[in-house]
Amino acid sequence: MAAGNIWKALLTLLLSLKSAREMNCKSKMSFIKVDDKSDFSFHNLPYGVFSNPDNGRRRIGVAIGDQIVDLSAIKHLFTGPELSQHQHVFDQPTLNAFMALGSGAWREARARLQTLLRADEPTLRDHQELRARAFVDQSTALMHLPAEIGDYTDFYSSRDHATNVGIMFRGKENALMPNWLRLPVGYHGRASSVVISGTPIRRPQGQMRPDAAKPPVFGPSKQLDIELEMAFFVGPGNRLGEPIPIEKAHEHIFGMVLMNDWSARDIQSWEYVPLGPFLGKNFGTTISPWVVPMEALMPFVEPNTVQDPEPLPYLRHQDPYTFNINLFVTIKGEGMSEATTICKSNFKYMYWTMKQQLAHHTVNGCNIRPGDLLASGTISGPDPESFGSMLELSWRGSKVIELGRGETRTFLKDGDEVTLTGYCEGHGYRVGFGSCQGKIVPALQQ
Repeated sequence: MAAGNIWKALLTLLLSLKSAREMNCKSKMSFIKVDDKSDFSFHNLPYGVFSNPDNGRRRIGVAIGDQIVDLSAIKHLFTGPELSQHQHVFDQPTLNAFMALGSGAWREARARLQTLLRADEPTLRDHQELRARAFVDQSTALMHLPAEIGDYTDFYSSRDHATNVGIMFRGKENALMPNWLRLPVGYHGRASSVVISGTPIRRPQGQMRPDAAKPPVFGPSKQLDIELEMAFFVGPGNRLGEPIPIEKAHEHIFGMVLMNDWSARDIQSWEYVPLGPFLGKNFGTTISPWVVPMEALMPFVEPNTVQDPEPLPYLRHQDPYTFNINLFVTIKGEGMSEATTICKSNFKYMYWTMKQQLAHHTVNGCNIRPGDLLASGTISGPDPESFGSMLELSWRGSKVIELGRGETRTFLKDGDEVTLTGYCEGHGYRVGFGSCQGKIVPALQQ
């Protein structure tokens, strides 16, 4: 065949493939209009718990565009082998029961939702009475915690963050502790103070020792900080004494949220030796309301960070489980007309993966339960603009963070509103997390 004919044949093949992809994409588009920049595209379909003025009962919903699909209204449409006997999970006020069903049920639910929401599927599109009951405007909804969180664990899995903090407190030669490159370091947090986005955060009080030559003092924290994190909800748990092997860890990871693990650095630095974080951390942890399923994130998976030294066998996995998620932090001070972005980071900077965190968490036989929350720890990258805490951005208060129009910070002031956002960028769509927002209110008067 002549060279010209070969190129013509290749061009014809490429055009036919392009046409097939476009037709396939069109067939999957929803009858619900979704803006290209919406976090809640047809490719996302995150789960949350909501109520609204017309119905104060807490229900499970799925976000698409500016709408929420009330799953309690369409539970009868989930008729597959995994869910036909478990439709009641969509009548619950939390996601715990659905999380407990496992990855087979999650995949089936997602596939069914994508079918029901397709532009060429009449079941929901053309049933006006059902549509009226099933769809709720997000603008009218009140969001709640997506699960009853029995336990909350916070890891410390960003090498850049751990190195920065280590340099500040121990010097460059001893930045990382000897165990850090060997295991995912973590601590148990306080589940009772995990709150949904929009909940005010009261400035904590406690003991501090600002002058090492003097006794400690008591009062409101003067070094209140943010921590840019992400967290995942656990699905099926494990029995006490039976670890989750890393080869099966992904079957226990339901989905992810944004997290701001607020930190009082001055309280923390005085109390944390020898047992670690306590009052400097347990006063408030904010999460975003929408749980993005792992299946929606898989198109954005990236190779894992090369780990040297090689972890012990129970922590090794070759399959990629690191994700390209763009992350942002803004601060809007009281009286400021607009928010200022102080951090641009990415989840792909993490050193330890979620699979490794879960395998390590249970390797000693610790049992986890549906709805447990496991957090990444502060997410920092290699560049100063990607540092995920004000401790790093101000380098322990030694330099100011510019907010514009004469406003500066080293740590948070009362009235500051902090917002975390994040999304994966596809071709003409996003898979996003909404926002994780909290405003600092003054400490209680003593």
